[in-house]
Amino acid sequence: MAADSQALVAGGPAADLQAPVSAGLAAGSRSFVSGGMEVGVPAGERLVGCGGWRRHGEDAELKRMFTIAAARGRGVARRVLAAIEESAREQGCKRVILETGDKQPEAIALYEKCGYERIEDFGYYKGEPGVLSYARTL
Repeated sequence: MAADSQALVAGGPAADLQAPVSAGLAAGSRSFVSGGMEVGVPAGERLVGCGGWRRHGEDAELKRMFTIAAARGRGVARRVLAAIEESAREQGCKRVILETGDKQPEAIALYEKCGYERIEDFGYYKGEPGVLSYARTL
């Protein structure tokens, strides 16, 4: 990951991308927040990782995370997750919740290494086979 890479957090159509966020990124990198909904980690001209969250009651629900294959194993997903958590914290959320599938061992390992613990299933996929729900208090 280039030292000049940055994580961006954008809110939606009215995103102004002006308020700085501390997301524990590498020296020389920056991040911005406006609404706390989408996060991207570009490396030069190429987006290498992204994620997003939305409110679920008083929680932030992690909705999507993705890292391109060439950037996996370099800490991109951890940076995206940290930026999402910081954005959610700044928006007043006390916890991040998420659903993943039991056939996603890399995602499960990441969440557990980052302090997420299994919780009762929730939301649209509650009770569906293969669904694993996790949470982490911020």
